[in-house]
Amino acid sequence: MIAEETLLDELRRPETLDKAFEVLVNTYKERLYWHIRRIVLNHDDSDDVLQNTFIKVYKNINGFKGESQLYSWMYRIATNESLTFLKKKSNKMGISDAELQDRMVSNLQADVYFDGDEIQIKLQEAIARLPEKQKLVFNMKYFQEMKYEEISGILHTSVGGLKASYHLAVKKLEAFLKED
Repeated sequence: MIAEETLLDELRRPETLDKAFEVLVNTYKERLYWHIRRIVLNHDDSDDVLQNTFIKVYKNINGFKGESQLYSWMYRIATNESLTFLKKKSNKMGISDAELQDRMVSNLQADVYFDGDEIQIKLQEAIARLPEKQKLVFNMKYFQEMKYEEISGILHTSVGGLKASYHLAVKKLEAFLKED
């Protein structure tokens, strides 16, 4: 894998931009896809949001100041693009964000790209009911095994605040899963 500084240098030079961007996409597309997928739940929507994320990265790479890791910056863009997408989708459908989440979880069972069993669908339903911040922190910590310091760089939240959000999310998920 190419070093981040080298990749950034190549992304900022017009003569190497296209090749470097191809390397960037190939390096991060799968991790970003799954991050997005855990937020928007639907495969086709995730592909659309991933494409929008990479378009934003491409257009704004010269504005990246290097105050965080490149992938933390891209995760932040992917997170914002995902949340914006869901907001637009619920507005277009004329329903609340919570109602949209319920519909998305219901559609998981019919999604050919989701191969989860009943317990996984129940977990996704429980995660969908979490407040936005707790959902993001839980997904990043549990599924992506990110360190709190990494999540802090992406969400601009203190490590202590993230630990509290994760703890609350776990407690809510346990309670929801015990209901049956």
